[in-house]
Amino acid sequence: MKNELNAFVDDLKTTHGENLAGVILYGSAAAGDFIPQASDLNLLVALNRITPLELRNAHACMREWTRLGHPVPVYFTVDELQTAADVFPIEFHQMERARKVVFGTDVLAGLNISDAFLRHQTEYELRSKLIQLRRSYIPASTSVAGLAKLMSDSLSSFAALFRAGLMLKGVEPPVGKHDVIAVTVREFGLDGKPFEKIFNIRENNFDQTLDEVSANALFAEYMEQIEKVIAAIDHISGS
Repeated sequence: MKNELNAFVDDLKTTHGENLAGVILYGSAAAGDFIPQASDLNLLVALNRITPLELRNAHACMREWTRLGHPVPVYFTVDELQTAADVFPIEFHQMERARKVVFGTDVLAGLNISDAFLRHQTEYELRSKLIQLRRSYIPASTSVAGLAKLMSDSLSSFAALFRAGLMLKGVEPPVGKHDVIAVTVREFGLDGKPFEKIFNIRENNFDQTLDEVSANALFAEYMEQIEKVIAAIDHISGS
């Protein structure tokens, strides 16, 4: 992973030259709970200016990076970061809490993150992810492997949103996913067993005890806990 990241940063430096202000690693790899073949290497690329030519020139290095299974980084100009932090508080709080500068300056240092839109974004993102989870369940429901992958893959996204939910309750969220889930279970009065089972699937690749019946039952329990968090967030909003 380190070699792939270093090679990619070298490609970015070659591609963008002096226009490249900084590259920030955030998410699981920065928080210390990265799982090979399960977690993503999330990067923020900050340029002094962004033009179609700059993005087009990045095609070659992005093609190799995505071929290795990594997502395309998010691109911002340095000047955009402050205003974007107001609109995307969840993402920028995540970057603020768990980040590593892999090139250039720490473009996120001293960022003023407004929480004016935090509740709205949290509920919107949770409901959107739940809708997508239900849609994805339809084709996955007939396969134990498909269900295991769906639950494992989605847990990371929900953990990130649970961090925001804890902030709305005035609770300082931990950085690691396990700790975030544990505190969310406690603060929202959830059943933690479905999350523990999905962590086991995620971290040990597969749970051999799962069959079609138990996998579908686990999904139902998982979805129920997510719905409880959404209901609690909606109650916080007073809507």
